[in-house]
Amino acid sequence: MLRIRHEVNGGPEVLFAEEVDRPEPGAGEVLVRVEAVGVTLPTVRKLRRSGEPVPLGGEVAGEIAALGAGVTTLRVGDRVTGLCFTDAYAEFAVLSGAMASRIPDGATAVEAVALVRSGLVARGAYEAARPEPGESVLVTAAASAVGTLALQYARADGAARVVAAVSSADKADFVRGLGADEVVRYGDLGGPYDVILDGVGGDLLGPAVRALATGGRLVAFSSGGGTVEAYELLLRGASLIGFQMRAVAVGRPELYHRWLRELWQLRDADTLRPAVHEEIPLRDAARAHAVIEQRRNLGKVVLVPR
Repeated sequence: MLRIRHEVNGGPEVLFAEEVDRPEPGAGEVLVRVEAVGVTLPTVRKLRRSGEPVPLGGEVAGEIAALGAGVTTLRVGDRVTGLCFTDAYAEFAVLSGAMASRIPDGATAVEAVALVRSGLVARGAYEAARPEPGESVLVTAAASAVGTLALQYARADGAARVVAAVSSADKADFVRGLGADEVVRYGDLGGPYDVILDGVGGDLLGPAVRALATGGRLVAFSSGGGTVEAYELLLRGASLIGFQMRAVAVGRPELYHRWLRELWQLRDADTLRPAVHEEIPLRDAARAHAVIEQRRNLGKVVLVPR
């Protein structure tokens, strides 16, 4: 089978394709014949920043080709999606059976990787902010896969003002089409806002905190890190909340699965529309990484093995 890997850390240029044997699922795992791979910003960042080569993880979707011992709730032939932490960029990938979810009839694999993980993160980050109808909401990285769905959640939930923060002006029309009332650039966030959902972190985290209204809540869910002066929170009586989807999946599986069911229901009702920037052949994974690293994507970047 075809697999994409790297031997040294760096930019997209360090990725290369190789032919390897098909993996076998272990106990509690399933082997998926991959139809689509969602490229994530954390993986793109790890490729360049980690001290040693890291596995290329990501969302995968496809058909179950084999079951590991102990898997009883899924069958060979089921179409599923889930997060693969090792060797996701491949024609076959191994997933935890407990974390694999069925793709409804009528949905494509590409749609599944554009909707499921990003939609769950968007929903979880938005819920963590404890929003009230009539509040103002700012979403950073608004043209990203998560950001596009967070905008739609805020609009559907009754936010009085939904503002999209983007890295370049050429993304403005795109995010307005997803429900943003206003568009701002990272150099001037404006404000104040009752809720800020930050998918950027790093140097933007401080200005985002300063854009909070009195009693405002900022939810940080990016892999970009960043530091905040405690005085800025005290000054506003504001809150900084961290969110990670994996913590919900492991610690509160019943909530995770409820959100998952509701996600597909919202998609069926056309309340959520996952955005796909481009489908890129698996062999061209380096180009997919470059698109995300250069912040050119409008929605999800997806690798397709065939």
